[in-house]
Amino acid sequence: TIHNFTYDAYFYPTNLGVTQVLEFDISMYFNGLSLIWGQQCNILGGHEWDIWDNVHQSWVSSGAACNPVNNAWNHLTIHAQRESDNSLLFQSITLNGVTSNINRTYPPGSAPGSWWGVTVNFQMDGNVNQAAYTTFLDNFTLSYW
Repeated sequence: TIHNFTYDAYFYPTNLGVTQVLEFDISMYFNGLSLIWGQQCNILGGHEWDIWDNVHQSWVSSGAACNPVNNAWNHLTIHAQRESDNSLLFQSITLNGVTSNINRTYPPGSAPGSWWGVTVNFQMDGNVNQAAYTTFLDNFTLSYW
């Protein structure tokens, strides 16, 4: 019965110059389906938001700018929706008060087994040299209805 999701968090990156990607995901699994609303701020790849294509299991540029502030708290809000046919609607990403309306729909992927659940993820990807850096995450909430 869950169709709407809001991912809300604050993050504090300490060295964006060596940060390849900061990834923020919402996932839902049921009836052999895998619905992954993956969003990554591809910093070293052009300061754009990429979104996850579940069927082809690859990142796709959204065309929306992603410009977090280094050594400062950044506020992120992501809105996503599961459509009535179980397709994934990437609605919008708001970073520091700037909203990018993505409005792209992708079909779900398949998941092995019969696991049912909702998960969230935050991931830091390093640059080619795996230079050290820290990103803090705080005041995280996932709302769904």
